[in-house]
Amino acid sequence: MSYSVGQVAGFAGVTVRTLHHYDEIGLLAPGERTYAGHRRYSDADLDRLQQILFYRELGFPLDEVAALLDDPDADPRTHLRRQHRLLTARIEKLQKMAAAVEQAMEARTMGIDLTPEERFEVFGDKDPEQYAEEAGQRWGDTEAWAESQRRAARYTKEDWKRIRAEVDDWGERYAALVAAGERPAGEAAMELAEEHRRHISRYYFEVPYEMHRCFAGMYVSDERFKAFYDSMHPGLAEHLRDAILANADRHTTS
Repeated sequence: MSYSVGQVAGFAGVTVRTLHHYDEIGLLAPGERTYAGHRRYSDADLDRLQQILFYRELGFPLDEVAALLDDPDADPRTHLRRQHRLLTARIEKLQKMAAAVEQAMEARTMGIDLTPEERFEVFGDKDPEQYAEEAGQRWGDTEAWAESQRRAARYTKEDWKRIRAEVDDWGERYAALVAAGERPAGEAAMELAEEHRRHISRYYFEVPYEMHRCFAGMYVSDERFKAFYDSMHPGLAEHLRDAILANADRHTTS
């Protein structure tokens, strides 16, 4: 079984130009060619392309990718172990970033310029300074934090009241969904999970699905966030985690 360059480009989500370049530099030479000279890729070629794209996603330059894949002492298990280490490190980094920006977001203190009376009017008895200082000291150099600061600094009291109202409305609808016994992987739950992701992206910083998955784990592992979501309805934190994961899967799995 072999595949044309166009088919492989479609499978992998890359351009034909990219595959031509990989061939030209010796990174991925197709295993076969037709009598007319057209490239044909085997299953082994597709396996190598998958490895290339993995390392590229993690930021490895092409020359280092070639060195890794052509290491005579490395077998497929070696690559898998290396990839596992790299992915684990990346996940840990994203989880730390997610924890910081989520704490700041939940506190809604990033750049808020309100009087004490206005803060009480907007946030009620929730302390908007609860996590801000800690998160700022630990994660103030992240791009997500900087972006949330830039956006929040422009918000007025009315903006914050609207944001708070959207959160409350979402919480009421999600609580009703859990009370009705809806499955986390059901359409209704996944739509609310997607609404949750878009809310953060709209008001604070862009949240790709990979980061949203990190948030999902934090909602259960961090007792503060678990208590926040479970206060809307018992078991809501775990339900939301599962809905976020299911929603991310349906948007990222081809």
